[in-house]
Amino acid sequence: MTTTNAKSIALKNNLNTNNVVRTERKRKSPMNPVHIFFFNAIVIVTVVWLLFEFVFAFVSAPNNDMSPNIKSGDLLMCYHLNEKVKAQDIVVVSKNSTQYVGRVVASAGDTVDITDNETLVINGNTVIENNVSGSTFRYEGFVNYPITLGQGEYFVLSDSREGGEDSRYYGAVTNKEIKGKVITVLRRNNF
Repeated sequence: MTTTNAKSIALKNNLNTNNVVRTERKRKSPMNPVHIFFFNAIVIVTVVWLLFEFVFAFVSAPNNDMSPNIKSGDLLMCYHLNEKVKAQDIVVVSKNSTQYVGRVVASAGDTVDITDNETLVINGNTVIENNVSGSTFRYEGFVNYPITLGQGEYFVLSDSREGGEDSRYYGAVTNKEIKGKVITVLRRNNF
């Protein structure tokens, strides 16, 4: 046998060995394309679930207490991780097993008063609000005014002040009772 023939036979054997190894790798591969697709789908669904369980939430506005800015049935996207809310933030509150939506008007250390003239006064200053409808009057028999908020407490009012259920009705809310800050409103009415 010549050297060329020997090299040719060795090359053929090497190619056959490579084909066998490739075939064996494909056969032993733990993930074929269908498995990879389902694995990726499970990972994506898990990540989305975690995001909407612990970071974001969609909530339907329960009533017209925030009208005209938010109407009953509007879909609200909330951010759960915002531990520090400030005045004018719209929040979703869970109080006495009921869900409410309202606007933060005062926080820890602030003194809130609602005068006989139906005026909101915070820390001795009259608050002029452009985003509300109706007068801000007291609900008799629920909250004693003036009220000074403690650490981690907020006073939340609805934008529709006449008849809205808010801190005038259920008192100050705590950090734990605020379920999220509203970051987006999706109108579901009149689609």
